[in-house]
Amino acid sequence: MTDPTVEPTTPKIPSVPTESPTPPPKAPSTSSDASGSDGGDSPSDGESAASRNRRRRGSRGGRNRTRSGAPRENGSDDSSDDSDAGDVELPERMTQNRPKNPVAAEEALVKRPQIGDVRPAPAEAPKPETTEGAAGQGQARTGARRRRGGRGRGSGGGGNGNGGGGQNAGQAKPQTGGQSPAGQGAQGARSGGRGSNRPVEAILGGGGPDLDEETLDRRRGRERKGRPVGRYLMTVSVRPEATQIAVLEGRNLIEHFVSRPADDVAQIHGNIYLGKVQNVLPGMEAAFVDISTPKNAVLYRGDVQFDVEDVEQGGNARIEQILKPKQTIICQVTKNPIAHKGARLTQEVSLPGRFVVLIPNSSTYGISKRLADDERKRLRSILDKVKPPQHGVIVRTAAEGVTSEEISADVRRLLSQWEQIEQLAAKVQGPALLYREPDMAVRVIREEFNDDYRGVVIDDEALFADVRDYVSNISPALADRVQHYDRSVEPLSIFERHHVHEQLHKALDRKVWLPSGGSLIIEHTEALTVIDVNTGKNVGSSSLEETVFRNNLEAAVEIAKQLRLRDIGGIIVIDFIDMEIKANRDEVIKVFRDSLARDKTRTQVFDISELGLVEMTRKRIGEGLLESFADQCPECEGRGIRIDADLLK
Repeated sequence: MTDPTVEPTTPKIPSVPTESPTPPPKAPSTSSDASGSDGGDSPSDGESAASRNRRRRGSRGGRNRTRSGAPRENGSDDSSDDSDAGDVELPERMTQNRPKNPVAAEEALVKRPQIGDVRPAPAEAPKPETTEGAAGQGQARTGARRRRGGRGRGSGGGGNGNGGGGQNAGQAKPQTGGQSPAGQGAQGARSGGRGSNRPVEAILGGGGPDLDEETLDRRRGRERKGRPVGRYLMTVSVRPEATQIAVLEGRNLIEHFVSRPADDVAQIHGNIYLGKVQNVLPGMEAAFVDISTPKNAVLYRGDVQFDVEDVEQGGNARIEQILKPKQTIICQVTKNPIAHKGARLTQEVSLPGRFVVLIPNSSTYGISKRLADDERKRLRSILDKVKPPQHGVIVRTAAEGVTSEEISADVRRLLSQWEQIEQLAAKVQGPALLYREPDMAVRVIREEFNDDYRGVVIDDEALFADVRDYVSNISPALADRVQHYDRSVEPLSIFERHHVHEQLHKALDRKVWLPSGGSLIIEHTEALTVIDVNTGKNVGSSSLEETVFRNNLEAAVEIAKQLRLRDIGGIIVIDFIDMEIKANRDEVIKVFRDSLARDKTRTQVFDISELGLVEMTRKRIGEGLLESFADQCPECEGRGIRIDADLLK
C-alpha cells in the first residue's frame, strides 16, 4: 500500500471587495482640457474631484498613480477613458445626488458582496504529479505546506462542491449576477473545512504472504466428521440500535460485548487524536485535553512523553514544564469516558495488528509471556530482523507458529498506517480524530479468534462479508469457520438458538447462585464494587469450618467468571465468609488467582485481611455489562431507595 499523497497548494485568491464604494471612471475630457494640463503637475480644469479621489491615498507614487490591477479599457490611460454614458459629471461623495443617466449611476456604485458570491477565479496552478493514496486519504498536496486556518481549507473560493482539495480546488466559476447556485457555496465551505480530512481507518489485512497447503492444514485445527471442533463459539447479533457479541465456552456464556453504531463519544478506546491542551493542573499532575468529545480527556504526568534533552530538569520535569495551554499533541485513548468522568489518554501510542503491536517512537521490545520458551526464542530471532529501528514492537500470543513473512507483512501494514496518521496530523488543526479503531466485531476477532474457536456465527449479511474477508486476509485457514445465520429462515434468533438470552438475564441480576446452595450479592457503588459471599441454602454435613471452606472455594471460581462476564473494573472488595484455619484461607486465594489467570484483563489480588476481606483491582476500559443495558432510575436517581417526603414535613 502506498503512502498517502499530499494535497495541491491552493492558488492565492484575490481579496473580497470592500464595502466602501469605488469612485467611478472620470468623464472624458475635451481636447482643450487635455492640452491645458501642465505636464501632469497640476490637475486640469476638466479633471473632476472624483478623478482625484480615485488616486491611491497615502501612497508615494504621485497623484497620477493608479491602483495595481485597475482595469483599463482598450489599452488607454485614465485621461482618455471612453464611456457609453456620455459626458456626465459624477458626484464626488455618496451624499450628493446620483447622476440622472441610469448607466452612469449604475457604474458609479459598487455592489456590496453578498452571501454566496463567488470570487474571481485565479490563474490555474500547475497540477503536480500525484500517486494514489490510501482509502479515505486520497487527497494530494504539494511539498509546500498550506497556511493553516481560514475558512474552507482545501476548497478554492466559493466552493464547487469538491471541498477536499481535489483536482478542481481553487477553480470556482464566477456566476452571473454575483450569485452561486443555491446551496453550492455553503456546501463547498462545509466540505472544504475540517471534515474533509477523514480519520485513518485500520488496515484490515492484505499484502500477506501466500501459505502452502501444509501450513493451512496445520492451522485449520481439529475437526470431527468434517466439522470444526473447538472450545469456544462466537455469536454476533446485529440490530439497528446495537451490535452484541457473545462468546460461549461450550454452552456457557463467558464474555459479552455491546457496541452502538457510529459511537465516537462513549466508545473511543484505542482511537488516536490530535488533542489541544486546555489547561494544566500542577497540583493534580495532570492536564485536560480537548479531543473533540463533549468532555475533555485527562492526561496524567506518567503518560506524558517528552525528550529529556528538551527539558532542563530532565526526567524529573513537572507536567507544567512539559505541556502548555493551546499546545497540540498526538494522544491515544486508554479508557472510555464513564459517567461524569472524561476519557483517559496516553502519549505512548500503540497500533495493534494481528501478530504484533507497533509502538511508534519507542524502544519497547517484547514477546508475550503466554508463549513457551522455545517459541519465544524463535520469535525473538524473527523480531530482530523485522523490527523498525525507530519504533518499538511487541509480539502477541497470536503469533505462535506463524512465519517470518507473516510477521514482516504485519509490521509493514502498521508502519504504513502510522505514516498516514503522521501526515494527517500535519494537515489538520486540533482537536481532530486521526485514527479510528475498527468495529467491535473486527476488534474482538482480531484479539480472540484462533483455532480454539469452532466458529463465528453472524446474523447480518453485510457484517458477515466484512468479517469473512478480514479473516481470509489474516488467517485464511480459519475463513471457513465464519458462518452466516439467516434469521429470515431460522425460527429463532441467534441468541435464542444458542441459549444466550437466558444467561444474559442472569448476568444482569445482583444475585448469583452457587452450585451447593450458597450465593453471591454483587453491588456497584461510585467508588468500588462489593461482592458478598453467603452460605444461603448450603448447610453442610461435617463441620462449620469445612462448610464455609467449600462454599468459599465455589465462590472464588464463580466470582472470577462473573468479573469477566460482567466486565467489572476498578476497585473490588470481596467479603468471603470468615475461616479460622490459615491454610484454608491460602487455598481460597490460590484458587481465586488461578481462576483469574484465564482473564486477559490485567488484575491484581491482595491476600485475605484479618476481617476476611479480599481487595483487588481489575483494569477498567469502559462501561460494564450492567451499564450497557441499564439507565439510571428517574424515581430514586440510582440510590435504590425513595425518601418518604411526608415524614419530613
